[in-house]
Amino acid sequence: MKKYDCIFLDRDGTLNPDSGYINNIADFNFYSFTIPALKLMSKINKFCIVTNQSGVERGLVSVENLFTINKFIIKEFSNHKIPLIDILMCYDHPDNASDRRKPGPGMFIEAKTKYNLRLSNCLMVGDSIVDIQAGKDLGMETMLVLTGKGQKTLDIIGNPKMVSYVVKNIYEGFKLICQ
Repeated sequence: MKKYDCIFLDRDGTLNPDSGYINNIADFNFYSFTIPALKLMSKINKFCIVTNQSGVERGLVSVENLFTINKFIIKEFSNHKIPLIDILMCYDHPDNASDRRKPGPGMFIEAKTKYNLRLSNCLMVGDSIVDIQAGKDLGMETMLVLTGKGQKTLDIIGNPKMVSYVVKNIYEGFKLICQ
């Protein structure tokens, strides 16, 4: 099993189905394979969720509801003894994005500084081009999951060799790394 300083995780489409702007805890659920996948890697790795949540800026998601979802995520990680160091979010609308919005480096630099991480020894796991681009730009290994927007992202990328790992889902990806 490979040990990373941190495994960065996208949220929607990677850990849970991406049904659009999730504004209610009743509409949030992990994929059935998410917790087993995270448990595979949690013996020697820690996690940080990095998520663009432009639904806040668009007026489609309330900050209060987003924090309720985050509390649920934190509780589930804790219940399963999965080390989650943080959930970092960017509310920016894509048309008015700061460098905090993926693929910008802002959330990753914050985590690097706060948790003393070497980004070159981290893994970025996600389903979208912005996830993969952020990881590549910061010198991380990248894992594209084909859940969520993953297949569309693979079609856009064209060359799967641009990504460290292309996998069916996070569970299959972490099984591969654990071999």
